[in-house]
Amino acid sequence: MPARHFDRGRLRAVRRAAELSQGDVAAGVGVATSSVAGWEADSPTSPDPEKLPALARVLGRDLDDLFPRAGLPDLADLRCDAGLYQKETSAILGTKSAGPVRGAERGERRLKDRYVVPLAAAYGVSEEELLRAQERSIAKAQDAEEEAAGEDKTAAGGPPGSLAEKITFLLERSFPGQQKPPSDAEIAEAVNAHAEAHVASAEDVRTLRTGEQTNAAPLVLEGLAAFFGVSPMYFQPDDAVARQVYEGLRLLSASRRGAVGRVRARGGAQGLPADVMSIVNDLVDELEQRDSGSR
Repeated sequence: MPARHFDRGRLRAVRRAAELSQGDVAAGVGVATSSVAGWEADSPTSPDPEKLPALARVLGRDLDDLFPRAGLPDLADLRCDAGLYQKETSAILGTKSAGPVRGAERGERRLKDRYVVPLAAAYGVSEEELLRAQERSIAKAQDAEEEAAGEDKTAAGGPPGSLAEKITFLLERSFPGQQKPPSDAEIAEAVNAHAEAHVASAEDVRTLRTGEQTNAAPLVLEGLAAFFGVSPMYFQPDDAVARQVYEGLRLLSASRRGAVGRVRARGGAQGLPADVMSIVNDLVDELEQRDSGSR
């Protein structure tokens, strides 16, 4: 989230101008005097973002003026601007834990409709403002996920286009991390076994993979599809099919990193059909129930 800017020198100057002691400020914010002293000193300590609204009120200053923020707020920003800690939201929503808010702030799942009205009221914003902030939280989670996964430019921008890009994409996503990808010779052997004839050599696979050769015989494409476990249509110039395979592989990659909840939050807008997303949601619910039951 775009954190508010905290300037300890300005805090000290504003407090002195208001003729307040560190103890006065501490009492108004609900912390120890030593905490305020640490915030003003040249130290690594700073107030929790949830404390900034109370700090601004005690000093008689506007929150945005005293602690400006660059950019628009996400869900966590709205909560902090209301002076609420995450654990306090369970009482607002009538839930056993802060799980709904925690998941939404992480961009893992959207808030249920029945939570929007009470949460917006508690945060002092409109329902529309709350929902827009939720979308920013989800977008932030997606960006963080892609950065953590080290996705290349092709993956970040959309499904691969050329035959070479499609083969490379499958190799990277089907054999992530420390898994050793198959050699050109191994791929050629599998293609020939599928065709029950010699239709490709290791050199043929290499030239297709590197883009030196841009076309391949139908039997070769069918063999490649069978080897990678995708539809043969993936290798045809059909963006819709390529997009679904692309998103399916991203889902698989996310599940291996424990980030499948973020894929669920994105929903069908990123390319997965509604029926597939329904299956994903059911799977995530089951995994979450198992996880909570084991704690």
